[in-house]
Amino acid sequence: MTSAPNPEPAPLAGRPVRASASEYSEIALPNDANPLGFLLGGRVMHLVDMAGALAAMRHTRCPVVTASVDHMTFLHPIHIGQLIILKSSVNRVFRTSMEVGVKVFVEDLVTGDRKHTASAYLTFVTMDAAGRRVVIAPVIPETEDEKRRYEEASRRRAYRLDQRNRGRA
Repeated sequence: MTSAPNPEPAPLAGRPVRASASEYSEIALPNDANPLGFLLGGRVMHLVDMAGALAAMRHTRCPVVTASVDHMTFLHPIHIGQLIILKSSVNRVFRTSMEVGVKVFVEDLVTGDRKHTASAYLTFVTMDAAGRRVVIAPVIPETEDEKRRYEEASRRRAYRLDQRNRGRA
């Protein structure tokens, strides 16, 4: 008697964007400052990576690794003693990779003023214990803003893949 071939695995159930939405905050401290009293850009980049990973892991419920970070511009400096707030969520899933958007805000704790200081898009992949990529459940955009980010993520991915292929040539 022969056994039938294994059927294709059932598609993964999608998860709403809101399930990945994350917020991370910390106070800018002197050990992360330059001589002018501003937070180092590298520290902001590290926090962006951490906030992005939080959203990615909330979506996948698995460990993730950073595959790429898109362009980042620093719009306003972050002063020592100010609160850094990072908001992140999964924008779109592409089978084994996903785009996560991160927005960075700074809040003056004395005045309550809040400013958008930076944004970035990061690509994460989920890996199993053997280092193989894992298929990721799709993300379900619900709001108009989520749907816009979902559509835009496809264009950004095409650009990233084009840049990667140009680098290999």
